[in-house]
Amino acid sequence: MTQHLPILAIITLFIGAFIVALIKEKNEVLRNTVVLIATFMSFIFTLMMYKPIIGEGNIITYWMGNWEPVQNWAIGIGLEVDQLSLFFGLFISLSIVLSALYSFKYIEKETGKDKYYVLFLMMSASVMGFIFTGDLFNMYVMIEIMTFASVALTAFRNNKPEAVEAGFKYIAIGSIGSSLILLATVIIYAQFHTLNLAQIAGELHNNYTITTLFALALMVVGYAVKVFAVPTHFVAPDAYMTAPSSISMLFSGIVNKAAVYGILRVLYVVYQSMNLPSVQFMLIFWGTVTMFIGVTMALAQHDFKRLLAFHSISQIGYVITGIGLATALGITGGLYHALNHTLFKGLLFLCAGAVYYATGTTDLDKLGGLAKRMPQTALIFIIGAFSISGIPPFNGFVSKWIIYQASYEAGYAPVTIIALIVSVMTLASFIKVAQSAFFGQLPKEFKNVEEVPLSMRVPMWIMAILCIVGGIFPSSFTKYLITPAANAVMNSAKYVEVMMGPEFASKFYNNLGNAPVIDYKLAGYWQPIAWLILFGILLLAFTLVALLGGFNPKHFSYSDEEDAKYDVFYSGESAEFSHVGGSDLFWGLKYQFRHYFDLMHKIHNGVVNDYALSVVLTAAVVLLYVFTFVR
Repeated sequence: MTQHLPILAIITLFIGAFIVALIKEKNEVLRNTVVLIATFMSFIFTLMMYKPIIGEGNIITYWMGNWEPVQNWAIGIGLEVDQLSLFFGLFISLSIVLSALYSFKYIEKETGKDKYYVLFLMMSASVMGFIFTGDLFNMYVMIEIMTFASVALTAFRNNKPEAVEAGFKYIAIGSIGSSLILLATVIIYAQFHTLNLAQIAGELHNNYTITTLFALALMVVGYAVKVFAVPTHFVAPDAYMTAPSSISMLFSGIVNKAAVYGILRVLYVVYQSMNLPSVQFMLIFWGTVTMFIGVTMALAQHDFKRLLAFHSISQIGYVITGIGLATALGITGGLYHALNHTLFKGLLFLCAGAVYYATGTTDLDKLGGLAKRMPQTALIFIIGAFSISGIPPFNGFVSKWIIYQASYEAGYAPVTIIALIVSVMTLASFIKVAQSAFFGQLPKEFKNVEEVPLSMRVPMWIMAILCIVGGIFPSSFTKYLITPAANAVMNSAKYVEVMMGPEFASKFYNNLGNAPVIDYKLAGYWQPIAWLILFGILLLAFTLVALLGGFNPKHFSYSDEEDAKYDVFYSGESAEFSHVGGSDLFWGLKYQFRHYFDLMHKIHNGVVNDYALSVVLTAAVVLLYVFTFVR
C-alpha cells in the first residue's frame, strides 16, 4: 500500500475533477462533497507517507506501468518521494483542503462554480504531481497543466475586464516560462537520452558542457517566471488581485512553491551546482533584489490584494536567498520561510477575501473601521501581519532570523541589512492596511456588514494558529519536518541511489553537511540583546514615523490621469473620513523617493510586450552570466 501512496495522492484530485465535470450544476451539495472528499483524501494519502519517509528515513518510488529501469537505464515515468518532496507535499495538500473549505461560501454567489472546482482540482493535482515526480518531462507536463488552470482561474470573474486582461498577461508570460523549461528539457534529453532526474544527475556529474549550461540557464529562468521573481514578476500583481481570494491563496501558497521546489531539484540534485560560488551568488543577488523591489512596490499600493501580491513577491525573495546560501542554516531558513510564507500569506489573502465578501471591495481608500463589525477577521489579520513582518513570537520571526544569521555567517552582511530593512518596511505597509481597513471610522455603507460565515473563518483560524505554533515551538517544526527536508537537499545521493541503484550513486555526491534543529537560541529568542534592541528600535522608529506622518490632513496629487489603473504610487483623492486612507500613509515617503517610484511606474506599465521583453532580457543576462562564471 505504501508504494502506491504518491500516485493515490495525485490521482484522487484528477478523478475528483473528472467527477465534478460530470456533475456540473446538477447537484451543488454532491459537487461540494466530492471536492471536499478528493482534497481531504489527497491530504490523508500524503500524511500517511510521513512515518515511512520522515519518521524512518525511507524514500518511496513508484514506476508508472511498472516500467522499471533496465540495465541502469530509466525508460518509464517514475515517482519518487523523499523528505524534501513530502515536506512540500504536506503543507501544499493542507492548503488545498483549507482553500476548498473556504471556497464553498466564498464563491456561492458566483456563476460557473462547476468550472471553478474542476480547474481548482486540476491545478491542485498538477502541483502534487509536480513535486512527487522523478521525471524531468513529467515536471514540465504538470507545470503546464498548473499554468493553464491558473490562467483560467485568474480570469474566472470574466465579467470584469481587468480579470480577462490579467488572464491574458498570465498566459502570455507563463507560456514563455513554460517554453524555456520545455526547451531546456529537450536539450537535456537530446544530450543524455533520458528524462529521469536521478539518471540525469549521474550523467551530468562533472560533465558540464556549453549545451548543458545553456539548458541550466533556460531552466532557471523558466522557473523564475513561475516563482514570480523580479524582473519576471509582472503577472503576479494582476493575477493575485483579480483571481478569487481562495485562488490567490493557492497562487501564493502552492503554485510558486512548486517553482521553488523545481529550482531546488534542478540546482541541488540534477546539476549539483550549488557548491559553485557563482551559482550561490546568482541566487542570493536575485533573491535580495526580489525582496527589496517587492516590498517597496507593496508600500505604494492602495488595493488590499495588490499589496499582498507584491508582498508575496518580496517574501519569496527571502526563500530564494536562503536556499542560495547553500549552507545548512541557510537552507533550513529558506525551507522554513517557504512553509511560513504559505501559512501567513495564505492567511492574509483569506482575510482580504473576507473583506471583499463582506464589503464588495478591497480598495483601502474606501474601507475603514471594519474591526467593529468583523472582530475575528481583524484579529486574524493582525496575527498574519505580525507573522509576515517577522515579529516575535510568530513564525515569520524564526525563519527570517535564521536567514539573517545564515547570510551574515556566510559573509553577506549587506544582504542581512537589506533583509532587516525589508522586514521593517513590511511591518510599515501592514500598519497602513490595518489603519485603512480595520480601524478608524466605519463608512456608512458598511455599517451593516457582518462577520463572514464559519466555513470561511475555520480555515483562517487554522492557519493563524499554525502561525503562532510555528513561532513558539520552532524546535518541533524543524525536528519533525524542516530538518529532514533540508538534509535531503544537502545529501541527495540517496535520492539517486534509491531510484537507480547504489553503484550508480556511489561515484559522486559529497555530503554538504547536516541541518540543525532550531532551538530558541538559533531562533533568535536568546541571541545577544543588542541585535534585538537594534531590531526593535528600527521597527519602533519606522512605525512612529509612519503613523505620525499619515495623519497630515493635506493631500497631494502628482498625477493628472483619471484612470489610475497603473497609477500605483500617487494618489490625490480627498479623504472622506479622518482615518488614514490607503493612499495617504506614505505620501511623504513616496514623494521623497519619487524618482524611484517614477521608474517603477514606467516599468509596471501594463504592456504585455514589455513584460515579455523583460523575461527575454532576463534569460539573456542569465545565459551570459552562466557562460561566463559557471564552470
